[in-house]
Amino acid sequence: MEQALLQFSQFTGIFAFMNSPWGWPVVESLHFFGLSLLIGTVGVFDLRMLGFGAGISYQFLHRLVPIGVFGYTLNVTTGTMFLSSAPDQYLYNPAFQTKIGLMLVAGANMMWFYGTTSSKVRDTKDFDMVSARARAIALLSLACWCGVIICGRLITYFRPPYHWCFWC
Repeated sequence: MEQALLQFSQFTGIFAFMNSPWGWPVVESLHFFGLSLLIGTVGVFDLRMLGFGAGISYQFLHRLVPIGVFGYTLNVTTGTMFLSSAPDQYLYNPAFQTKIGLMLVAGANMMWFYGTTSSKVRDTKDFDMVSARARAIALLSLACWCGVIICGRLITYFRPPYHWCFWC
């Protein structure tokens, strides 16, 4: 896996760009920008479902979803650039592994929301509370995304000795 990622990075030019003087800082800045868009929309929507900001329309907040999707897409793109240009620093890193796990849980949670609850939330009146299921989904979402942020910051502090990876 490590070699395949490195070959991909070299073949696409990502490796050369990331190892240029401005590569890493530019991609890091874009990553934080994408995170701000993602958390700014998902976080506000989740907090609204938890009861904060009564009177803010759920239908209005739902219109912000494309901004969050753009932020997520930007983060996946820049995250792939990080991973493929230094795979040994990520694949064996427990903070990175936990971050990916939390992103998977957040994704499954989002599918649960859109599969079971989204239309009911969208139709909820501005000052009404959403269902207990919607609040549980919002709480799990916030917890996952906060964990993703924390783990993202911890990646630099857990540069691997390879014995930290339990299944590698």
